[in-house]
Amino acid sequence: MLFYNTRHGEKILFSEHYVNLLLVDGHQGLENKRHEVLTFGQKRLSLQQKSAVHRNITPAELFSSANGVRPVKKVLVTGVAGIGKTILVQKMLFEYGRNKDHLAFDFIIHMTFRDLNLIDKPTNFRELVLRKNRHLAKELDNILANDSKLLIILDGFDEFRHYRSCDVDIFVTEPDEDAEVKEVFGSLMLGELLPNASVMLTSRPAAVNHIPVGCIDRFVLITGFSLTEVQDFFLRYFQDGVVAERMFSVVTANELMLTLCYIPAFCYIVCCILKESKDLTGESPKTMTDIYVQYLVALLRSHTQQLSDIVLKLGRLAFHKLMEHQTLFYTSDRDVAALEGNSLVSTFLDKTVAQEPSCTEEVFSFAHLTVQEFFAALYCAVTDQTLPDALQSSGLPGEATNNGHLDLFNRFLSGILSERNATFLSRQVGLCCSKEKVETYREKIITALKMLCENGAHMLNCLHCLFEQQDPSLAVAVQSRTLRVNVSDETLTQMDYNAIKYFLNLTKGKISELDLTGTGVSCDALRDIQPLLLRCENLCFCFMLFLRMQRLTGLFFHLEQGEFCKLLRPLDFQ
Repeated sequence: MLFYNTRHGEKILFSEHYVNLLLVDGHQGLENKRHEVLTFGQKRLSLQQKSAVHRNITPAELFSSANGVRPVKKVLVTGVAGIGKTILVQKMLFEYGRNKDHLAFDFIIHMTFRDLNLIDKPTNFRELVLRKNRHLAKELDNILANDSKLLIILDGFDEFRHYRSCDVDIFVTEPDEDAEVKEVFGSLMLGELLPNASVMLTSRPAAVNHIPVGCIDRFVLITGFSLTEVQDFFLRYFQDGVVAERMFSVVTANELMLTLCYIPAFCYIVCCILKESKDLTGESPKTMTDIYVQYLVALLRSHTQQLSDIVLKLGRLAFHKLMEHQTLFYTSDRDVAALEGNSLVSTFLDKTVAQEPSCTEEVFSFAHLTVQEFFAALYCAVTDQTLPDALQSSGLPGEATNNGHLDLFNRFLSGILSERNATFLSRQVGLCCSKEKVETYREKIITALKMLCENGAHMLNCLHCLFEQQDPSLAVAVQSRTLRVNVSDETLTQMDYNAIKYFLNLTKGKISELDLTGTGVSCDALRDIQPLLLRCENLCFCFMLFLRMQRLTGLFFHLEQGEFCKLLRPLDFQ
């Protein structure tokens, strides 16, 4: 059994590659204001601390009832892109096939929504199974008749092209009753079809609010790697203990890279960079864009063909599909057809083959959602493509739609349009950002920050765009009359604090207001920004949190109670 999406020419056995994933009960909130990867970053530590207190769930225990009262029939497994949902499914199938998982089922039927997307006419559940498993034709009746011993795994609901319209009111009750695919799926989830069968559904958080969650008996969240699993991944990737340990020490010395490695797909990207760049002998990456630029250059080194043209084609595909919220691309798509026959495509695009009775369809996706976002930003930066409407409507870099769909796209765009990365890409790949576009963007950031500071408007995304530029002169150029910094109502991560500190450490004078209301600011974080608090005329954050922190000794080092109260004096405790 090969590792999922093994690249052309590689032979990576699943048994040699799999690294344990941490599973806990629960799921991410249905309404996210930020990009899902960023939201996960906020919650990762608390989730993994929870998993340390409460015993981790093993795949074999997914359908075991915690209290033994209510049977667990429908399980929803959620996790951000690249966290290991499909790998978990593979693990379950792998262990079940080797009789090592102790799942109490006689049979498992596995389907992917990538395959189901290809069906455009009414069908039935029996035919859905036989499409991929004709050898079951004589046994399927017995399997379905004993549905209490049947597990049906449906992988990748967020990739289903009908995922927004699965709240159906037409149901089927028999396996051979024809209906639209979404109606067959809805009937299965709601127990109208095969009511005794167990169903496991996997999905990214972005699509969860389109699932009929009332029928779900158990919500399970994949929390990614722990530090031990990251180290284990390095050992398996480099297959040399000495090399793996040296590479791991490089990553642990870089806070950004280490933070990213807790998501398996990021861990793979970081390992690719380390393998190609020989321990990062150059400047260590400071931003997300730095990492992805190095990833691009590292993977291009093995190719001798004209690189800029194919990178632009990949960028065009990434950009237009990102704007349409699409992560899957089919050979029938014009932009995909333009890439046919190019060996570079398999370097950045994963391919799965969906076989139909009458045809074979190839389905492509970028190696990770963030890789698509990076290529989309690269295309936007080096062509005359205008910024999408979501950005133009506000005129502010870093702002995006309410669910954070374009948060990382904006950060990548800012980082690519920085003078440092623009020069690097021009030299290494032959892709050039016009000097005028770079200067226009820089002016836009300065103007936006001045306005946000004056108005006390929310500015976290804009601060991240500034951080990606890594140019101190931009922060110095802001020089607003009133320095008000509002990052409220966001659970802040260490990366957020880094962006905030980067800006405030470069500005001069008093901070008129620092609004940390509803950010869940921790004691460690307050200690970390203590010098900034001394410049604050008005510090706003949760009053209950203040009362709790007052009881902690040594919180503000040499700050005495009177000085601390002076900082908080303007705060409206109402």
